[in-house]
Order: sequence, then C-alpha cells, then structure tokens
Amino acid sequence: MKATEVPQIAGAYLFEPTPYADERGFFCRTFDADVVRSVGLDPCAFVQDSVSRSVRGVLRGLHLRSGAGEAKLVRCSYGRIFDVVVDLRPHSPTYLGRAFFELSGETQATVYVPAGCAHGFQALTDTADTSYRIDRPHDPAEDVTIAFDDPELAIPWPLPATSMSRRDREAPSLAEALKHTEG
Repeated sequence: MKATEVPQIAGAYLFEPTPYADERGFFCRTFDADVVRSVGLDPCAFVQDSVSRSVRGVLRGLHLRSGAGEAKLVRCSYGRIFDVVVDLRPHSPTYLGRAFFELSGETQATVYVPAGCAHGFQALTDTADTSYRIDRPHDPAEDVTIAFDDPELAIPWPLPATSMSRRDREAPSLAEALKHTEG
C-alpha cells in the first residue's frame, strides 16, 4: 500500500493498495495501520465505520461537522464515485483548495479527509458502495451541509444530480454554511 499527499488539501492523503487479481476475482488490503502511522496519523483514532449504497447520479454532500470537525477515510468498495474534498480550515495553507478523485471498487483506493474539510461524492455506476471510517462518534447536531452547486466552489460534477437527500437539496451557500462551522 502506498500513501501519497494530496497537494490541493494540506494533511489529506490518498492510500492506494495493490489488488491481487486472479480467476477468482481479487484480494487487497484496504487498511494498514503501519502505512497510516507512517504519514503521522493515529490508526487507533478511528472509532466508527459506515457504508452507503448509491445509484448512478446520486449526489451526497457536501458535508462536514462543526466544532472539532471529523476526519475520515473514504473508499468506494464497489462501483465508481467522483469524490470531492474541500479545505474549509481558515488557517490552512490550502484554504478553499479542492481535490477530486475517482474512487472505484477496482482500485480500492482510500482518501483521508482531514477534520475541517467538506466531503461529497457522486455515484458514477448503477451501484456504488462507499465506506467511511470516522475518528469520532457521529453527532447529527454538528452536521453542516453546503450547497453542492455553490458557485464559489464550482465543483465539476460529472453527471446531472438525479437524486439527493432533502438536506443536501436545501443546503445553504458556502458563505452561510461557514457561519455554522466556527466553534
């Protein structure tokens, strides 16, 4: 497994495993504590795993948490997604930086999203399973959502958004959402 810094987002990493394929399918390690530790992250800090299943065109995000924020590892375990990370840490050298990834079940690559960054994705295949590993228990009272089509961010979503949650559809602008992240 190889870890690479994401230049557009300070403190973000892309973890790329090496899938071993044969006539049965493939096998790969999707999490390696030693590799995570080698880039200065605490592998024991992650406390909760979740998975979502989306269909082609579904858009989830942009999400972040107020207060201390939430760091996460994100991986598409089946299908393909267009994954987005936006740096919203005011004192970060990459503040308002954006990074885009195509994550897929074929590569099993994982993106580390630092606390204070917004995250979202769009399913590119008929079925896309996305796994999340977060560093503190989820508290819905801290959820912050930003409009996926905010003109200041100008995210180049590859497909029309065919479906999204009410919360995502009614999300405020970046400027309005940032008022709720202070703390």
